Amino acid sequence: MNSEQIVASLKALMETGQTPGKVLTDAADLENYGKDWTKIYPPKPVAIVLPKTTEQVQALVHFANDNQVALVPSGGRTGLSAGAVAANGEVVVAFDNMNQILDFSASDRTVRCQAGVVTEQLQNFAEENGLYYPVDFASAGSSQLGGNLSTNAGGIKVIRYGMSRDWVAGLKVVTGKGDILDLNKDLEKNNTGYDLRHLFIGAEGTLGFITEATMKLSRTPDNLTVLVLGLNDLTNTMDVLQTFQKQIDLTAYEFFSHQAMGHVLAHGQVQAPFETEAPYYALLEFEAVSDQVMDDAMTLFEQCVENGWVLDGVISQSETQARNLWQLRERISESIAPRTPYKNDISVVVSRVPGFLQEIDAVVTEHYPDFEIIWFGHIGDGNLHLNILKPEDMAKEDFFEKCQQVNKWVFEIVERYQGSVSAEHGVGMTKKAYLEYTRSAAEIAYLRGIKQVFDPNRVMNPGKIFD
Repeated sequence: MNSEQIVASLKALMETGQTPGKVLTDAADLENYGKDWTKIYPPKPVAIVLPKTTEQVQALVHFANDNQVALVPSGGRTGLSAGAVAANGEVVVAFDNMNQILDFSASDRTVRCQAGVVTEQLQNFAEENGLYYPVDFASAGSSQLGGNLSTNAGGIKVIRYGMSRDWVAGLKVVTGKGDILDLNKDLEKNNTGYDLRHLFIGAEGTLGFITEATMKLSRTPDNLTVLVLGLNDLTNTMDVLQTFQKQIDLTAYEFFSHQAMGHVLAHGQVQAPFETEAPYYALLEFEAVSDQVMDDAMTLFEQCVENGWVLDGVISQSETQARNLWQLRERISESIAPRTPYKNDISVVVSRVPGFLQEIDAVVTEHYPDFEIIWFGHIGDGNLHLNILKPEDMAKEDFFEKCQQVNKWVFEIVERYQGSVSAEHGVGMTKKAYLEYTRSAAEIAYLRGIKQVFDPNRVMNPGKIFD
């Protein structure tokens, strides 16, 4: 089928039922929906489809199989691995109009959502009902639940609450064959063979599309308090973490470099937490449920200072101050965005983070001394974000080419440390050439076999994870 025939057929499909979907073909829509936050691959979709129901998604998948048309899922388009980029004439299936919260059970503490529900929308709904959805990240205002689950997003609270998959009670999916599966039926205990939920979570839409998810909710944390510390040395991140974890259950433990904070401060709207400058900073969050917890936190802080690990620090005295301190960490990405950062999202076992980070930093600095390196991340769970900023006088194409060489060095270190080349943004297109640094040949063969079972005609997000 040519492009015109594909578009005409899609429009006919979306006009069926009581709630018609939409088909977009304007250049601006193709550009907007055909990409994510990566800037490496220019989007070239043939059309954008916005379905309203699971049945319309099923009809799209049947159409794709019958006509060998490739489909690319699109959520909030905040990914950093090009998993939602349509670069080769695919049809984008965007879930923006499947954004309803369908059911809520206070006794089960679960909420059933369509895939296009925005993370912040779910968080607000939980709060309105006296509960809490803890999976959180800087893009919560635009990322969608289906995309979060398709990449098993983590974010800033993993140290306490785990990844997205830990909060899924049930899923409704349309497989690559066009079958609708209702997985786990929201049961807490269900030991009846393979749990297929967890194949679709993190699969990046390569096995099928998530259309609904039933998410678990939790109690609302009490008096979340933030402590920002200036660290004397990178290894002190582990000293501080271990010291606090012995007595306090942390809900977050983040870190960022002095260079990262410099960009945030220069960007405006955020003030330095204290006058003392430090090479690295840690942000700790915990529930101050009593005066005793606050006393313990201050005692531990003083202990860290006495040991020479911490140069200075500040603790929030109100919700507003806690939110303001979080801005030091959460505004890093937007503050460096004008510099066209090349991003790597990597992880190792928590105890090996300092040596791992130092090795990578040394290699990149040695070979590209003119590149500015920005480090930050969820160091409490071993996840680091390496950001290399493009020199202003270097063409984007030349910069990306040099960063490909950086990737090789970085991932060789990742492999030696038995880490992951993608901690929370998936493989997509940017990481698929490096999958073997984390996965064995046998594992990749099994991944391909699973793909063949669910998507035999290879119409679901082809070219992502592996070719």
